[in-house]
Amino acid sequence: MNSVVVVGTQWGDEGKGKITDFLAKEADAVVRFQGGNNAGHTIVFDNKKYALHLIPSGIFRKDTVNVLANGMVINPKALMKELEMLNNGGITDFHLAISDRAHIVLPYHIQLDGLFEDLKSGSKKVGTTNKGIGPTYNDKSARIGIRVCDFIDLEVFEDKLNDNLNYYNKLFKLFGKPLIEASEVFNEYKEYSKQMKQYVEDTGLLLNTMLDEGKKVLFEGAQGALLCLDHGTYPFVTSSSPTAASVPLNTGISPKYINKILGVTKAYSTRVGSGHFVTEFENDVAKRIRDVGHEYGTTTGRPRRIGWIDTVVLRHTKRISGITGLSVMLLDVLTGIETLKMCVAYKLDGEIIDYIPASIKDFERCEPIYIELEGWTEDITQTTSFSDLPLNTQNYLNKVSELSNIELAIFSVGPDRTQTVVLKDMFN
Repeated sequence: MNSVVVVGTQWGDEGKGKITDFLAKEADAVVRFQGGNNAGHTIVFDNKKYALHLIPSGIFRKDTVNVLANGMVINPKALMKELEMLNNGGITDFHLAISDRAHIVLPYHIQLDGLFEDLKSGSKKVGTTNKGIGPTYNDKSARIGIRVCDFIDLEVFEDKLNDNLNYYNKLFKLFGKPLIEASEVFNEYKEYSKQMKQYVEDTGLLLNTMLDEGKKVLFEGAQGALLCLDHGTYPFVTSSSPTAASVPLNTGISPKYINKILGVTKAYSTRVGSGHFVTEFENDVAKRIRDVGHEYGTTTGRPRRIGWIDTVVLRHTKRISGITGLSVMLLDVLTGIETLKMCVAYKLDGEIIDYIPASIKDFERCEPIYIELEGWTEDITQTTSFSDLPLNTQNYLNKVSELSNIELAIFSVGPDRTQTVVLKDMFN
């Protein structure tokens, strides 16, 4: 099978965008299969930086089909701004396909997102991006969602919009929030509907046809596996599943097409938002990593929390996504740190464990068990092979691969496409 799934192995922000962009040169299609504009990928090439939130990373390659699949929730206003940003950057020759079964994010979803978060107290706040993603998935489950096929049929869109706001405005009134006028939303969003219509098709049919023809398809996950609604650190998770297991359902293809899964991890760990973070630390080393790695959210701009790499997390992600190759990103950020730590297990109430507890109460009591490795001082940003790396850097990568029990496929020594070293061809 000629498909590869790119999965974040942590809490997102692992560098999936760069890897997807890098692998896209071989792909006939790149597919976003879940999430919305709560995700962010930063792509750097030709000394230009592009921040993508909805559009797949393959958009920069004119011969690649870029799919927003049915598992996504799409904010049309945000999508149009993203297309405008690409146009202003000279990216105009591309193939974009939007699933007619994806769901639409509307202004009332964003207001609901803030309302639901405000109703939670203190440590119970999830740290949502307030992009309306959760409430849109709620509507999908409640069977009152507005899908893309509804959105581009203005008569259906207006009817469903009126029904939903008739309900939600009662809720807004109850909690003292501004009411949203259906006619104002319709008049603004009907223009986005007209602009989107040219890209809409049955992307499940499109992808099955491409795979049956032997075309190479790259599936791009948003967020990371630890934010999976089912297998992440619930309730501090996203509203969908970024795992490889969700690809068939979220794209309309058969599970038989999924057998190559690339897990992407940073050489350390980061997290944005609330929730327990076992290897988190805050000192001068953490500040150094944050500054050198530019660890600020692509979508929110929030400083990311910093931690040492956690191989319990990597093994958990391997189990739930079937990872067959590992890509270690931002290795260069660790240059100059004298001693590096790596979490190999947890201690829970005095017991050594090798898993992530389902209970958040238990997870919050987990403490990291570390090994220490010697760091390196040599500049590795121009490295083009594994053997060219300093011995301590090689040892670090080998230990990550050994403890995660995943073969090392790729490592990255800088943000540019050229600063990527491939050890295993994922498509062949």
